[in-house]
Amino acid sequence: MLIRYGFHIDIAVAQPTTVVTVLDVHPDRRADILEEEGLAVEPPQHMAPFLDGGGNLCRRIDTPPGTLSLNCRGLIRDGGEPDAVVPDARHVPVPELPNAALVHLLGSRYCDTDLLATFAWARFGGIAGGWAKVQAVCDFVHERLTFGYEHARATRTAAQALEERVGVCRDFTHLAVALCRCLNIPARYCNGYLGDIGVPPVPLPMDFNAWFEAYVGDAWHTFDARHNEPRIGRIVVARGRDAADVAMISSFGRHELRRFEVITEEVGGGAPALMAAE
Repeated sequence: MLIRYGFHIDIAVAQPTTVVTVLDVHPDRRADILEEEGLAVEPPQHMAPFLDGGGNLCRRIDTPPGTLSLNCRGLIRDGGEPDAVVPDARHVPVPELPNAALVHLLGSRYCDTDLLATFAWARFGGIAGGWAKVQAVCDFVHERLTFGYEHARATRTAAQALEERVGVCRDFTHLAVALCRCLNIPARYCNGYLGDIGVPPVPLPMDFNAWFEAYVGDAWHTFDARHNEPRIGRIVVARGRDAADVAMISSFGRHELRRFEVITEEVGGGAPALMAAE
């Protein structure tokens, strides 16, 4: 399967500002890219790439006042298989976890585990098996929260999502991640592209998506509390403890979002994908 992806984002700044982006396809998937018009900025200016502590590809841009346009288009090869389901994946005891997974047991900015631990153990503690526990968490969050872009709030934590019962995909993900961590299951926040491939199209503008990975059965596995079904064609951009780690655009100075367009769709017929995007 071939998937076309990309974005066009405009932000406006009133003074010289340092901007850090986390918008590139994650290094784990870059070998699958067939062609890419990589991240370009208008007006043209220097970008300094670097990897952050989570292994995500970031770019630093020191931009003058005015409008900064960020653009990218690419074509990636995907196996076309839905997310793997491994129902017998065990709950790995903490002493057996790899060191790199331990940080994903800790509370974080949006995953306030200290406020959710008692609830998590009362609700899910009696469920046997790692996969079964995580899936029970996903089932609960999927039913508990009502999705709607009108419910978006940048400051909402997992505990607040549980109480308010509304949110967008990041809220579904934060609540599921926090509950898993309370149960001593490492969980990490992911964002990236997820098109309407193999499912009925949603008549809404395309956006980036959030989901999570849980460490069960001695490996990281994909889960999605918002959609709560295996999906085809995920393209990871970044992984972190929560959304604070993987903000798509961080500016050290105020910026205003002027334009935000995302594309991710299956390409059929072997057509020249980037030309077809014109």
